[in-house]
Amino acid sequence: MFARTERLTLRPGWSEDAPALAAAIGHEAVVRNLSRAPWPYTLADATAFTAAWQGDPGPTFLILAHDGGRCDLIGGIGIGPFGDQPHVMGYWITPSAWRRGYATEAGRAVLDIAATLGIRRVDAGHYVDNPASGAVLRRLGFVPTGTRSSIHSRGRGRAVETIDYAIDLSDRRLDRRLAA
Repeated sequence: MFARTERLTLRPGWSEDAPALAAAIGHEAVVRNLSRAPWPYTLADATAFTAAWQGDPGPTFLILAHDGGRCDLIGGIGIGPFGDQPHVMGYWITPSAWRRGYATEAGRAVLDIAATLGIRRVDAGHYVDNPASGAVLRRLGFVPTGTRSSIHSRGRGRAVETIDYAIDLSDRRLDRRLAA
């Protein structure tokens, strides 16, 4: 599955992406805000991640930005199971691409895909010391659920308090049909 937005291409990861993936995600400032990525993040980690792409249970993508005639890998985004929650969105953007709206743009595309696939509710969260991620979630229409949990961060090697969010996509499919 692929998606194209005004400035981005979202597509599956391929083994050839491993070096660019390792370079893009391999920043402590990125990995510390993710639950599953190890720190340090190595080429071997990127190779294993791209090799495991087949059979991913949800819409999961690398994010490539089109800028000045180039197409650079700048992040990742996806919706998949996490613990007992079937549809959880996670994302990351490499530091050189921060504050340009890429996470919001990619998030809109992924939520549209999720709605098209019949997914009615998507959960998400952010570590309490990463408020920028909460701002992205709110721009996408997520609302805080009023719950806080602790999620293990593999990169930090410990549990970190999170703020949990959810979005109801049941009206999104209808809204898209009416706009067409």
